Amino acid sequence: MLSIIALVALALSATSFARLCHDPSHLRSTYDYVIVGGGTAGNVLAARLSEDGKNSVLVLEAGGSNEGALVLEVPFLGPTATPNTVFDWNYTVTPQTNLDGRTFPYPRGRVLGGSSSVNYMVHHYGSSEDWDRLARLTGESSWSWNSIKRYIARHERFVPPADNHNTTGQYIPSIHSTTGVLPKSLPGWSNGIDQRIVATTAELASEFPFNEDITTGNVLGITWLQCAIGGGQRSSSATTYLKNAMGRTNLDVLINATVTKLVRTGMSGGRPCFKAVQFANGPQGASTVIRATKEVILSAGAIGTPQILQLSGIGDRAELTSNSIETILNLPSVGKNLSEHTLVPNSWLVQGSESLDNLRRDPAAASAALSEWQANKTGPFTDIGTNMFGFLRLPANASIFETTPDPASGPTAAHWEVLFSNFYASGSAAVPPPNPNGSYITAVAALISPTSRELFSICLHTAMNIIQGGTVKLASNNPFEAPHIDLGLLASEFDRFVLREAIRALKRFFCASPWTDYVISPVGGLAGDADAELDAYVRSIATTVFHPVGTASMSPAHVEWGVVDPHLRLKGAEGVRIVDASVFPFVPNAHTAGPTYLLAERAASLIRGY
Repeated sequence: MLSIIALVALALSATSFARLCHDPSHLRSTYDYVIVGGGTAGNVLAARLSEDGKNSVLVLEAGGSNEGALVLEVPFLGPTATPNTVFDWNYTVTPQTNLDGRTFPYPRGRVLGGSSSVNYMVHHYGSSEDWDRLARLTGESSWSWNSIKRYIARHERFVPPADNHNTTGQYIPSIHSTTGVLPKSLPGWSNGIDQRIVATTAELASEFPFNEDITTGNVLGITWLQCAIGGGQRSSSATTYLKNAMGRTNLDVLINATVTKLVRTGMSGGRPCFKAVQFANGPQGASTVIRATKEVILSAGAIGTPQILQLSGIGDRAELTSNSIETILNLPSVGKNLSEHTLVPNSWLVQGSESLDNLRRDPAAASAALSEWQANKTGPFTDIGTNMFGFLRLPANASIFETTPDPASGPTAAHWEVLFSNFYASGSAAVPPPNPNGSYITAVAALISPTSRELFSICLHTAMNIIQGGTVKLASNNPFEAPHIDLGLLASEFDRFVLREAIRALKRFFCASPWTDYVISPVGGLAGDADAELDAYVRSIATTVFHPVGTASMSPAHVEWGVVDPHLRLKGAEGVRIVDASVFPFVPNAHTAGPTYLLAERAASLIRGY
């Protein structure tokens, strides 16, 4: 999509909300709640904690405003919002041992709305069995699906698609809300391959069944995408929760404020109390300390939250000491158990004129589509370019289960995911390579139930660290230096097995009769089929879906491992709660924005006691 960045270059200079604070001198010295991070979860909390007018709330956001930035508004331009922009933390992962030592960008939103302002907007809530497993793991029944799904009504506002097409059979209206905060919708622009996919689910129903709506909690099957898009525009936590709350006199939002550490303010019951935060506007900016009378809430994300904890002297004692940081609270699980969805983009050459590749490499076509969007909020730019996806399982008799217990959260949870795009896609969203036929189709396979994580071993009642998960570790005690992000991808044979079988399954999918006049041949290493060939292909091309979780995992209150208790309170401390995707012990059967919104709604309920 690099060819259309020039069309929106001016949009990279965002304007700001009128009520935002730009200078710490405009703030109060204390607030009831100080929220670190104006991202997906942080803005939900800001809205919910300030809505009754009784609490004073401050949000500290390291990035700038989202307003006025076209790339954060136009759904199809989502991939141009990151990496290497002002809206991105611009992280890079460490060389990945099981990916031929490759490294690659790791986008995270550094702007109001956080990653909900820069993600690809896929919006659903995961398997019911994910939430039920979380309830079992923590010993807290209120995290079960039957309890958590009530927050869907508070959260989502299902709206018609941009093209107002007949949506009968594409979702189940009765299980959705039309009165919540965040607009979401079905695809608003018909894609040429949609009906081919539906026809294939009929022809290959036993392997690729159709699922009308995965919001039931059963995610298995191919289904229509639901996205955080309303009226043809991106819906983020900034354009919804925060924007709705910005007129309140008890809410302040300070942008360009990087939190450098939590500040210990005393002891309570023999435990350190952290009811203040220190922040600055860049490495050369003066530091400011703001206090919370009730709680500091960390919502800095699965990378930012463990980094701030470690900078504050909260983490693994040995790691803190190696960075010349005094250990205030020895919590070895901080920054551990980083889990992700490994992504493998698989492309085929296609014929005809159905592909959307021309929008990504022809400036004239892209300009016309952008003009239509600006004039009417219609056309191909109202979508992300992907209309259907699905969650699938290995066969029950797969040989890998002879040596590895099934890591999925339950029998209606998935092992892998597929997203269908009628264009060339790769981990870097690059412009498609030259092709005399002109067009491609891509089916992205993603590992949904990875075993390359520490908590997989814990929850199977085996020794911790049998399988090493990913980690977030400080590079130094400089808060403005990016941490070391090691995703630890594909460390287990199970993970490699799933991706091999997913690729083989997708080859069978495109051999079905609906594709005979469209698909020509696989591209590059995808043509191989032997285990060794597919493993080499995966190592050479895999990245991730950018769904990090687990680095401040929730666990039962009485156990030593984990970082927060089932009420999201920092273990061994007072005054701190963590509310973001870092607390999920397992990566869910979902693109993580939806579950994070429900987590934040649940957290607001816990904090306010309703």
